[in-house]
Amino acid sequence: MGFLSEIPPAIWVVITGAAPIFELRGAIPLAWRLGFDPGPAFLLAVLGNLLPIIPLLLFLRIVREFLEANVPVFETFFNWLDRRTYRRSERVEKYGIIGLIILTAIPLPTTGAWTASLAAVLFKLPFWPSFFAILTGVFLAGILVMLITFGFISNFFLVG
Repeated sequence: MGFLSEIPPAIWVVITGAAPIFELRGAIPLAWRLGFDPGPAFLLAVLGNLLPIIPLLLFLRIVREFLEANVPVFETFFNWLDRRTYRRSERVEKYGIIGLIILTAIPLPTTGAWTASLAAVLFKLPFWPSFFAILTGVFLAGILVMLITFGFISNFFLVG
């Protein structure tokens, strides 16, 4: 496995939390599987999930424009991403900042901090209210995933 096996388990949880698609939904179950207690699992996963938010909110528009103009494959990618985000963004359009909290807090595929950050940029919502809405949604999603992972799974499926 090489150098990958030398990476501490806590770093894997943070990386998984920061990764699009996985976010908290993947990081907390991974932490549980790696033997972390609920408190550290929650903190590491939330930390990982929060890491990309500020860069996404600040630089997504600039990076997107650059990549679309200079790398043809990104035009196709961003068109797909826009369609996906707009499909999930009814709440954001209807409720604004509260919609970002809801979009982030629902721990299902195609929702979460990455999608909410993209929606905030696409809908030109203000930076700080967007950041705090996504932060709130991440904490709520983390609580839900913790309850499911450490409560339901460990108590009903894996205990004798």
